[in-house]
Amino acid sequence: MTGLLARRAGLGRLLAIAPPYAWLSLFLLVPFFLVFKISFSDLQFGVPPYTPLYQYENEAFHITLHLRGYVMLFTDSLYFDTYVNSLKMAAVTTLWCVLIGYPIAYYIARSRPGLRNLLLLAVILPFWTSLLLRVYAWVGILRNDGLLNNFLMWLGVISSPLEIYRTDLAVYIGMIYAYLPFFILPLYANLVKLDVRLLEAAYDLGARPWQAFVRVTLPLSRPGIIAGAMLVFIPCVGEYVIPEMLGGANTLMMGRVMWNEFFTNTDWPMAASITVVMVAALLVPLALFQYSQVRQMELQREGSR
Repeated sequence: MTGLLARRAGLGRLLAIAPPYAWLSLFLLVPFFLVFKISFSDLQFGVPPYTPLYQYENEAFHITLHLRGYVMLFTDSLYFDTYVNSLKMAAVTTLWCVLIGYPIAYYIARSRPGLRNLLLLAVILPFWTSLLLRVYAWVGILRNDGLLNNFLMWLGVISSPLEIYRTDLAVYIGMIYAYLPFFILPLYANLVKLDVRLLEAAYDLGARPWQAFVRVTLPLSRPGIIAGAMLVFIPCVGEYVIPEMLGGANTLMMGRVMWNEFFTNTDWPMAASITVVMVAALLVPLALFQYSQVRQMELQREGSR
């Protein structure tokens, strides 16, 4: 009887996780393997714009793998510099989201329930508008004759417009603005569940507010920080819209390079190689995040015992 119940429970769990796994396999793994296959093709003029990997001719099955795209990635300084710059801009954006988003999430989590809902609504409200429109609004703010320069010149702070639009600084501003809610929301979900009795115990033991924050709040909020940082860092690496609309010609980001290779140069094998290497590079922070989550769950189990 016990074995039958265990088998039914296992079958129920399998049926529960089968739909999301099937969805991910169909819309994530299958497209990725198609891109992976194209990365080993060679450029040709025609439809499709790449050579087939295998051919059956004269009773012989031929498999041809071209490594041109991967060789260029590691020999052409343009692609290497683009990868480094994308990782740098994503890391800087993530750091600023942590510095700006942590106080906001902490304040929302410690607010009274009525005010907390209004503050959460203010954080979520930008998602009600298209990202394209929000970034285009920053174009009107940051350009030389935009709102920011006109306001500063009206105040007398500056005498000539600041060169912000079409620079890396404009891209940083746009990405921090766009991805800040992605950091605040998971961190808020972590901080709002924090047991305030731990802080009261720290105060009773003589800890000052900053000591209680460093030794109690900050360590317990680490899972929320890691989750929010991953949600910011990973999409920032492949961001296309913000660098295209706010960045200059020298703003090197992988999203722009992939777009140019796919649609401007029609070099699908090269673009596929860039995509595969970028996904492989992003697997490292994902693996670290998964390890941190598993480690945190193990520590919680040991603490509950």
